[in-house]
Amino acid sequence: MEPSLISPHSGKTLSIMGGTYRIVIPSKDTNHEYAVIEMVVPPGGGPNPHSHKDFHESFHVLEGEVEFTTADGTVTAATGTTIVIPKGGAVHNFKNKSDKLARLWCTVVPGRLDEFFEEAEATHGDISKLEAISIKYGQVLLPPDYWEK
Repeated sequence: MEPSLISPHSGKTLSIMGGTYRIVIPSKDTNHEYAVIEMVVPPGGGPNPHSHKDFHESFHVLEGEVEFTTADGTVTAATGTTIVIPKGGAVHNFKNKSDKLARLWCTVVPGRLDEFFEEAEATHGDISKLEAISIKYGQVLLPPDYWEK
């Protein structure tokens, strides 16, 4: 693989969970070793609790702040903070509880979570289709009130 320059606006842009996800480095370009995704999360946005045992994810907050929740509790991640979700299936989610956009840089190892996002966008919110795609990619979707139980 040759070194490459990626422009600030290149890559496929998806509309996911009310946010905008840009596939900066698709996993198909890295032999599925990793993928990089820029996530722009509006106020109130973010995914429901979920887990994926075969992916390591790291999120670096480029702008704004989000609340990350895991079994260990909830933390506010402000600009410059990095959150690491190791492989193994830890349940996690994040929400933008502020009144401003948040922008995250997500790196996933190995790749293919970007492919999940592409297929998920095509469901247009159809939960049964989204659940089927989640199973295909080893992801477990949980209800929004998961942490309240």
